[in-house]
Amino acid sequence: MVIDMNYWGKVLKNIAVLALTILGVYLGLKLAIFYMPFLIAFIIALMLEPCIRFIMRKTKLKRKASSILVFVITIIIIVGLLIWAGVTIVSEASNLLTSLNEYFEKGYALVQDLISKIDFSRLQIPENIMNTIQESALEFLGTLTEWAKNALTGAINFLTSIPTIGVYTVITLLSLYFMCVDKVYMIDQLEHHLPQTWVRKIGVHLKGLVKSLGGYLKAELTLVLISFIISVIGLYIFHFVGLNVEYPLLMALIIGFVDLLPIFGSGTFMIPWAVICACTGDFTLAIAILVLWAIMSIVRQMIEPKIVSGHIGIHPIFTLIAMYTGFKFIGVLGMIIGPILLIVLKNIFATFIDKGVFKSIFER
Repeated sequence: MVIDMNYWGKVLKNIAVLALTILGVYLGLKLAIFYMPFLIAFIIALMLEPCIRFIMRKTKLKRKASSILVFVITIIIIVGLLIWAGVTIVSEASNLLTSLNEYFEKGYALVQDLISKIDFSRLQIPENIMNTIQESALEFLGTLTEWAKNALTGAINFLTSIPTIGVYTVITLLSLYFMCVDKVYMIDQLEHHLPQTWVRKIGVHLKGLVKSLGGYLKAELTLVLISFIISVIGLYIFHFVGLNVEYPLLMALIIGFVDLLPIFGSGTFMIPWAVICACTGDFTLAIAILVLWAIMSIVRQMIEPKIVSGHIGIHPIFTLIAMYTGFKFIGVLGMIIGPILLIVLKNIFATFIDKGVFKSIFER
């Protein structure tokens, strides 16, 4: 039997390219987490770039002066929001942490009450199965309470670790300043130290990646920000008029986080919340939450076509697999990072995917 060395050489080359690219993306993710302050500064700098160019056009100021002006305004807004959000979240999280046992007891009493209202004798369910159902419900509530305690404790510890946050904040702000003011110089240095062929290839891939991933993230973050603002305003109105919304900012953050997840939406949290309120007899709050959810959904449906010009082109089942994989590897944050990595890999391997992955590797 004659072995076609050219064919198998091509196959091994394709497999090596695939493996090295996946390894590069994995290392890139690790480095992005390690250098998170610089990544945050880079993302903010990209968002501020249109503002800097706008001021340069309208005021005829040079880039440095325009960058400093935008930077100062941005810092005032960011610092003000961080102080307000930090103080409010610590206060609400501390109060919620002390009340978790009370909510656990209410939840268990609600489950017991619902079970007692069902006539299981007609369903002919054995008593041992009924006991198992009750124990499972109690175990689920206990697990949920424990997870909430750990999450709230972690959030409080993080927000109250002033030295660590101070270092991260200072590094992020300094990086943002240099990226805004010295963008041209940094690009020139990059082009000077890298081979010309590398610069061209990186430029092509980076432009494509920024166009697909950057456009998608910008659109999704805009939609989530709008949903978050509506939920914050609505929940604070409920709080001030006397409805039982004790932690409006925390609830709005949870709604925003769930809304950020692909496939899921704000209704994933708000509808069960309304159902629980109705089951506990608080029909006014249940209706108010459903009305707020309806307003958020209508606003999102109205603005989404204008903001999102196209979809990411990935079937929901693959997005769900990416979310699950991210969750298994790095926890809740992985549910956001997983789909983002999927978009990155799809963009990098667009040629392979269009032709068919295995066809691209093994076809003669």
